[in-house]
Amino acid sequence: MSVTAPLFQHHKHCDELFAQAEDACAGGDWATGEKAFALLLDQLETHFTSEEELLFPAFETATGMTSGPTEVMRGEHRQMRDLLGQMKDALASKDSDAFGGAADTLLILMQQHNMKEENILYPMCDNALGSSDVGASLVERLKVS
Repeated sequence: MSVTAPLFQHHKHCDELFAQAEDACAGGDWATGEKAFALLLDQLETHFTSEEELLFPAFETATGMTSGPTEVMRGEHRQMRDLLGQMKDALASKDSDAFGGAADTLLILMQQHNMKEENILYPMCDNALGSSDVGASLVERLKVS
């Protein structure tokens, strides 16, 4: 298994959670939407912090690149956290237009972000980290197999 395989799997998991939360809120099922969104928020934060605390530092140490792709990904994590905050506020006020608007923007950003990670950064990490124990740590944190 590659070092980043758990992150690929977790992207799919988060995409499914996103769809569940968006569908529930778009349909006006706020109770289900709240539960689905709370799980999405938890899993995305786990994903972001796993990259920021485990993968990115290991990659930066191995390559010496500290202001390259990992810095861009951290910036996009901040943008996504901001959009998640907007969605949380909209959910609290049951504002489907505001929720949907932030969700649409987040979806586009997540798709672009995941594509960059999966096609550019993760292969770079796999190459630089080889048989590192980072993959096992990611499995444990993300609860994927």
